[in-house]
Amino acid sequence: MLKQLLAHPLTRGLDLDDPRTTALRLSIIQSKPFLRQLYVEWYREICDAMPEGDAPVLELGSGAGFLDELLPDLITSDVFRIPDISLVLDGRALPFRAASLRGIAMTEVLHHIPNAELFLAEATRCVRPGGVIAMIEPWVTTWSRFVWGHLHHEPFLPDRESWTLPPSGPLSGANGALPWIVFERDRELFCERFPEWEIRSIRVNLPLRYLLSGGVSMRSLMPGWSFSTWRSLEHWLDRWMDTVGTFAKIVLVRRG
Repeated sequence: MLKQLLAHPLTRGLDLDDPRTTALRLSIIQSKPFLRQLYVEWYREICDAMPEGDAPVLELGSGAGFLDELLPDLITSDVFRIPDISLVLDGRALPFRAASLRGIAMTEVLHHIPNAELFLAEATRCVRPGGVIAMIEPWVTTWSRFVWGHLHHEPFLPDRESWTLPPSGPLSGANGALPWIVFERDRELFCERFPEWEIRSIRVNLPLRYLLSGGVSMRSLMPGWSFSTWRSLEHWLDRWMDTVGTFAKIVLVRRG
């Protein structure tokens, strides 16, 4: 009932796997000042994580975002044809030469990839030594179990054993807990399977602001001018992020 009351009027009844839904989400982000500021913050953190160099950066799942406004020469991509993206591709089979990328950027994408191990194998092949995967993803904490389990439309399954998703559409298929499973719960397994990658950092954050923004599927609960106030409050909560955070910025560095 609460999710129905808070649902954004433009998203009610939409098919998540329809490309028009992704295009609509971009317009929703642009029309919600609080949410747009949050995306700008995420994108700046991703840009800061990328190494310098001439090789390109690939963004997976670009359709609902605008990272290309902040990161020049970005290769934008999505799993289906959407206006203004460079490539239609599958993250499990990247169409790039070995060691041809200096980075891969992802914003809420990994937890939609049907087989995370296949993606990581492709990233290992395509990203050059010293390159980076930088991603913003949902995370598992005491508070986020409630938020993602009760207030969000996507599955959130921290107890799922596999790094794969059940067969479904490109966006309806999801496990919001998958990044935490791969890089935290199964960290030893990740390091064993992918010794080419160093987990440079995992920064857990956003106990409140994403929820207050409404994301792309719910109404915004706060005006844009209050964004900096809520950011300051979250900074005060830094010491408790492992309990109250809902997202994590994850940076992996390709070893030489």
